[in-house]
Amino acid sequence: MNRTFEGIVVNGEIRLRGNVALPENTRVFVVVPDAAECTIAHIRTPRLAHPELASELKMEVLDETQDAGV
Repeated sequence: MNRTFEGIVVNGEIRLRGNVALPENTRVFVVVPDAAECTIAHIRTPRLAHPELASELKMEVLDETQDAGV
């Protein structure tokens, strides 16, 4: 007879939820649901909706040599 128990991993040990007591040396199988997989965040670079308008985004750099005197 197969029984299914839910548990969590704490400090590398599997802890079963509820009041579950299994005899020593009981053979068990651990199934990890797909939802538990770690996802990797992807940071995407911005893309222009209309690349042909990129020339409108040119930045003008001014070389100021005087101190503002603050």
